[in-house]
Amino acid sequence: MAVTMAEITKLRNLTSAGLMDCKKALAETNGDIDAAVELLRQKGKAIAAKREDRQASEGCVLAKNDGNFAAVVALCCETDFVAKNAGFVALTQTLLDFAVANRIKTLDELKNATIDGQVVADLITDESGKTGEKIELSQYECLEAPSTICYVHFGNKLGTIAGFNLENVDYQVGREVAMQIASMNPMAVNRDEISEEVKASELNVAIEKTKEEQVRKAVEAALKKAGLNPNHFDSEDHIESNMAKGWITEEQAAQGRAIMAETAAAKAANLPEQMIQNIAQGRLNKFFKENCLMEQSFISDGELSVGQYLEKSAKGLVCVSFKRINLNQD
Repeated sequence: MAVTMAEITKLRNLTSAGLMDCKKALAETNGDIDAAVELLRQKGKAIAAKREDRQASEGCVLAKNDGNFAAVVALCCETDFVAKNAGFVALTQTLLDFAVANRIKTLDELKNATIDGQVVADLITDESGKTGEKIELSQYECLEAPSTICYVHFGNKLGTIAGFNLENVDYQVGREVAMQIASMNPMAVNRDEISEEVKASELNVAIEKTKEEQVRKAVEAALKKAGLNPNHFDSEDHIESNMAKGWITEEQAAQGRAIMAETAAAKAANLPEQMIQNIAQGRLNKFFKENCLMEQSFISDGELSVGQYLEKSAKGLVCVSFKRINLNQD
């Protein structure tokens, strides 16, 4: 049977599928609109299955807060072209609005939810049919706190949410902290949230690095005392290269190697333990200041930490939790 433009337009309005796809679906279903809608949905499932092994590395990240609840979600696709499509962004917003309104706690809970009579998985399949790309709901995070704030970076690839211990936190103050989280990617709110395993690992690395530095300084001093340039002896390959270039003789190379071995062994056997521990602890504190939100240098005022900025804004104010989703590489 002949398919009219009015029927095609109606089907397109219902599904957002392409004109030719709508025309073919109506032709295959003899003009039955409901059957055509289902056919296009099935086509979407076929596309999703066909592209299951494709990588959905692009997408849209959106965040929203409502009183004491905030959420951030990532809907992923294959290309940036689709990620910027109005329909794709609208679907991401629909999922986020539903999650916030219903205080959805987990990604699986959102995936299994029903919105306007349709399961979220089917909504995503329908969108895959419209775009011809693999689409997946890849990430979802939420938090609850007396006050919450959200931030989405330009381009919808990076979003953060933050929770605070006091009610009615000034919007700009909260936004500044949410932007800090986006920019500086902290590991935790404070050092108490970092696991003992990570702390122990970082301290061990700091101790070994400090020992290596102390040994190296002793070796460099011994080489200089012998009249040799330490830069000519920083590695075995460099020693061989410098001999080939005529910058040091074989005798100097042998002398330097002997000095390096003897000095390194003697220094390593007599390192002052307390000094090593003190320097290593300083390195660990630096790790905390770089990776704990409340200790990080505040990006808008380098003279303050984030914690100091919050205390200056309102007495006793602290950030108690945050979540961050980034589709780009940090």
